[in-house]
Amino acid sequence: MRIVYHSFEGRYSDNPRAVHEALLARGDDVEHVWLSSPAHAHGFPEGTATVPYGGQECVDLLESADVVVSNTHIDLEWEKRPGTTYLQTWHGTPLKTIHHDVLFAPEGRLARLDRDVARWDALLSPNAASTPHLRHAFRWTGRVEETGYPRNDVLSAPDREERRARVRRQLGVAEDATAVLYTPTWRDDDLFGDGPDFALRLDLERFAERLGGSHVLLLRLHYMVSGALGTVEVPGVLDVSFHPDIADLYLAADVMVTDYSSTQFDFAVTGRPIVYYPYDLDHYRDDLRGFYFDFPALCPGPVAAGTDEVLDAVADVPALAREHAEDLAAFRRTFCHLEDGRATERVLDLFLPRRTGGGQPTRRSA
Repeated sequence: MRIVYHSFEGRYSDNPRAVHEALLARGDDVEHVWLSSPAHAHGFPEGTATVPYGGQECVDLLESADVVVSNTHIDLEWEKRPGTTYLQTWHGTPLKTIHHDVLFAPEGRLARLDRDVARWDALLSPNAASTPHLRHAFRWTGRVEETGYPRNDVLSAPDREERRARVRRQLGVAEDATAVLYTPTWRDDDLFGDGPDFALRLDLERFAERLGGSHVLLLRLHYMVSGALGTVEVPGVLDVSFHPDIADLYLAADVMVTDYSSTQFDFAVTGRPIVYYPYDLDHYRDDLRGFYFDFPALCPGPVAAGTDEVLDAVADVPALAREHAEDLAAFRRTFCHLEDGRATERVLDLFLPRRTGGGQPTRRSA
């Protein structure tokens, strides 16, 4: 059996990575091949078989696969052969609208991506709240499995504290430092429209000035704009946009700052607090993208109007956590109810069971 994995146009990451690692640990007789990009080649473990994303070699590989596991569209022209299973894991609980539900998209983009949707055999949903929105956005009437996300299993794993300590050491974050993970999402008009070039609205120099002695900012840009800032040289700020696995960063962080990114739903599994900085809320909601859920009523943490309000909120993380504990607990009941550390097991039982058989998995089909 040949399994081809694809994550964010060439990264070793996300749900496909969790599935791959679980199959390796299980020891199945499977040929594993990843689609990779030069910018992210450093993230692949030594000995991993890879093929560059795009081009004829990539197309030939996809057309030879028995199973394709992808976390987003494979925006290439290829023919799925009869008998191949294409599992689309997707990559987040949708707060902002996606695919056919967006307010605008470049001409021809959705029709082109629909050709990939037509190849899917099944779609994963991270929670019951997401399922109807994923179905509607993709006009998907096929199989949906509510399993939780394999990528989040490590956040509940028995060794999560050891992994947290290891990642912090690797990043150079001191044991007594407060790690602030900042995950702003991308803006459609930056990438596709006539809007301004991508720029941060959180003042990094102000962060260093106020909190640099006790806090470290872990800056994680969306994969579509991960190289937009070039080199970031601010004391106490680490650009981790090219770190292979964002789950490492969730574990390393003490608090998240975000806007409309789906990272908030994954980070909530840790039980740590979240601060929101939606600096362009009216434009983003009404003109640019729109939401599936009521924002900011949804937010289980403070909503800041500027950099100083963000810094005020993250200055005392224990107090922040106490103040918003009930809101975060309710948020987790809605969006993290399947994140029990066994999502990968459920996915394998459903799509790649041991050939010797086994019991029926616990999950919900929707």
